[in-house]
Amino acid sequence: KGPAFVLKEDNSVRVDSRAHKMSKSRGNVVNPDDIVKEYGADSLRLYEMFMGPLEAVKPWNTKSVEGVYRFLTRAWRLIVDDGEEFKLSPAVTDAEPDRDTLRVLHRTIQKVTEDTEALRFNTAISAMMEFVNHVTKLEARPGSVLKPFVLLLAPYAPHIAEELWRALGSTTTLSHEPWPRFDPALAAADEIEPAGRAIGAVNTIWRDGNRLVATSTDGVGFLANLDERAPGWDG
Repeated sequence: KGPAFVLKEDNSVRVDSRAHKMSKSRGNVVNPDDIVKEYGADSLRLYEMFMGPLEAVKPWNTKSVEGVYRFLTRAWRLIVDDGEEFKLSPAVTDAEPDRDTLRVLHRTIQKVTEDTEALRFNTAISAMMEFVNHVTKLEARPGSVLKPFVLLLAPYAPHIAEELWRALGSTTTLSHEPWPRFDPALAAADEIEPAGRAIGAVNTIWRDGNRLVATSTDGVGFLANLDERAPGWDG
């Protein structure tokens, strides 16, 4: 009601929410063994890193563990077949990844690398979630992009990462594998820097060397610098 919470039975009683440190005296201790039993050790580990910046005070919410558990489940199904037998998903192929997938991979490697070094674990995990969202939509999932992803996941969820590494055909542990490296050209965003703006609707547009030249219906022209790495321009 308004800016505050009130009791359902009596709207005149305002309810304040407070978070306290876990302690036996308050009876708010969460037993990690119970979390591991229900969601697995990787989910507990991942949730603690996903809660927020290390220096911030963060309230514990057991229901939120389900979120990272679902992420790990999606990562598992990305590679492992849904059947009872442990085997590679038929969607995983030797096909070459398209450019969009390569860019997502290299941006993910860059983001996870930089954030892990800076102890920004929560944003590194977010980047891996975005990668899983992208690859899940692909009918054919290139193994060449899944292996680097598993290596990125390993420090955060080591148990499931080892199983995924084995599913991808490796017979040795991934702990001795080198950390993935990203290509700056692929990790860079395609950008067009507008040097001006057309007031009306664009009437004509053409390429002049490394520039876009356009005129609007109002006769006002504008220029934009072209990133030569940007795909899809045939002019």
